[in-house]
Amino acid sequence: MAKRRKVSNPLALAVLAELLAEPMHPYEMGRRLKEHAKDRNIKYNRSSLYMVVEQLRKAGFVAEQETVRDTQRPERTVYALTPEGRTELHDWMRELVAEPQHEYPAFGVSLSLLMVLPPAEAAELLERRRTALVAEVAAIREEMRTATADGVGWIFLIEEEYRVGGLEAEVAFVERLIAQLREPDFVRTWQEQFGSLQ
Repeated sequence: MAKRRKVSNPLALAVLAELLAEPMHPYEMGRRLKEHAKDRNIKYNRSSLYMVVEQLRKAGFVAEQETVRDTQRPERTVYALTPEGRTELHDWMRELVAEPQHEYPAFGVSLSLLMVLPPAEAAELLERRRTALVAEVAAIREEMRTATADGVGWIFLIEEEYRVGGLEAEVAFVERLIAQLREPDFVRTWQEQFGSLQ
């Protein structure tokens, strides 16, 4: 069972992981997250990044290490991971890796309400989704090939491999669903139950 955390935003986990490497300013954290393509998996903007750093500071997981002043820029506070932050990072990571979490993806919501669409329209929309998914898989695979050719180690690409696995499973699911929506028995049953509500 998931432990209740003082700061539970996934961005907080990414900040703790970045600070494991070295102390840094939030702007630098954001630059590195973008540089390492973590923004594909973790939604954030500049203000949310600063807010999360402040939440982590209040929780005792990060601490101000120094304030840097120079004439070119406003003063910048550099943060460092505390021993409590290091413990939180490892504990949280162990939980996320070992324990499946129930998530609420938007596509799952649409599937739970799919009967409001006529079968032919639902199948057509799912065909569009399948085409988009196949294109996304191809694009990710190409990016991974390029990264591998540039010497990026597989461990730095595992979240992309995970995305591809999930997308390919979704493609297979969508293809089966399209076939089921087009079965004459299903179309007849849908017409009997929902056709008059349209």
